[in-house]
Amino acid sequence: MNHPSAHDQTVHFQSMGLDYRLLKTINHLGFTHATSIQQQAVPIAMHGKDLIASSKTGSGKTLAYVLPALNRCLTQKALSRRDPRVLILAPTRELARQVYAQVRLFTSNTALKSTCIVGGDNFNDQVKALQRQPHIIVATAGRLADHLEHRSVFLNGLELLILDEADRMLDLGFEAALRRIHNCADHKKRQTCLFSATLDHASVNLLANELLSDPVRIKIGEAAEKHQDIEQSFFFADHYDHKIDLLAHHLKELPIKQVMIFTATRDHTEQLAQHLEQQGYRALPLSGKLSQAKRHQIMDDFSRNKYQVLVTTDVASRGLDIHTVSHVINFDLPKHEEEYIHRVGRTGRAGQKGAALSYIGPKDWDAFTRLKALLEQALEMSVVAGLEAQFSGFKPRKQKKAKAVSGSDKKTKAAIGQSSKKKSKKPRNKDFYLAQDAGEAPVKRKPKTSD
Repeated sequence: MNHPSAHDQTVHFQSMGLDYRLLKTINHLGFTHATSIQQQAVPIAMHGKDLIASSKTGSGKTLAYVLPALNRCLTQKALSRRDPRVLILAPTRELARQVYAQVRLFTSNTALKSTCIVGGDNFNDQVKALQRQPHIIVATAGRLADHLEHRSVFLNGLELLILDEADRMLDLGFEAALRRIHNCADHKKRQTCLFSATLDHASVNLLANELLSDPVRIKIGEAAEKHQDIEQSFFFADHYDHKIDLLAHHLKELPIKQVMIFTATRDHTEQLAQHLEQQGYRALPLSGKLSQAKRHQIMDDFSRNKYQVLVTTDVASRGLDIHTVSHVINFDLPKHEEEYIHRVGRTGRAGQKGAALSYIGPKDWDAFTRLKALLEQALEMSVVAGLEAQFSGFKPRKQKKAKAVSGSDKKTKAAIGQSSKKKSKKPRNKDFYLAQDAGEAPVKRKPKTSD
């Protein structure tokens, strides 16, 4: 079942039939009009229908499923008194924490209980939190599957299963965990909502066919479609030092509030952050090798504007929702071109204007070529006066044409191949120290002499 891609009129939250406690928080936050994904997803989810949806990053997707989930908990009787009512799964710890923060914000004036279950946190503390019988759980799939294995939580009474960024969860190898979670909550009364960056992901469609029942499909633009609120620029660079010079120029000349700089490796995050600290910038490095507590502290400090620059790997390409991030700089392009979309989506959020700059060196060229194919756009290169690059890309490799082979040549080659197979023998190990014969000729023994 498909759903139209856009509405002709602006929809106010007041007209959606949401509980008054949710509307109170919405008014307090200053929200008035629902975004496109919210206009379409919220009514469908509130009617209890299964849903599969895709929209661009920064489109208000989180509230599109949080609001109907909380409205259900506030207005409908629970199927079970002990089991959680809503389970929201996210691909990364960072995204799970961001979603959990939204849930906490909208349940602060209600009696609803919630908890966040992610890898890296103390397992026993999570068991205690689950024993308090939360109504809403926000989790990563792997850690929740662990708790199901240890019988810390049961999903027999689960009413609503939400998968956020399902494509990313599958890419990270959580398919088995998702199927286990599904099997533990597989009953007719369960509603399932699946959100993905793209609906063209083959594995996502296979998973949706298994988990969802006659879902409504919503598609708000293309994931790779150009974001109207983000100005994207690309610059050639000859080498690492050239990228450093471009970065110094842009940090000095651009009206930056806060900036996220993405690098390819963990070591580069520390190296670059240290360099920027020496230049007088308040910079922090963030990578996957840090402990969960340290990563959480860094992101909290950055969100509170204690630091101006966050140098990070793709660990922060999803989940950070900070409106003061005015610029994103791809110091290195990501290996997976889809991550570019999520990186640049850290700016230009909630109607704010943003800018994304990318440095293209020789090592980035293959990724840049794949990115152009993904975006299906003409990506024009920009130049900084005095910092022009000699590098301008590589020419596509010419494929050698295979020579036509005649029938007689084929027979000859086939005969040669068969004879070579017959003659080929396993090479003989002639290492003396392995107690193998060292020569091919038999050893002639001396005749015995009589005394």
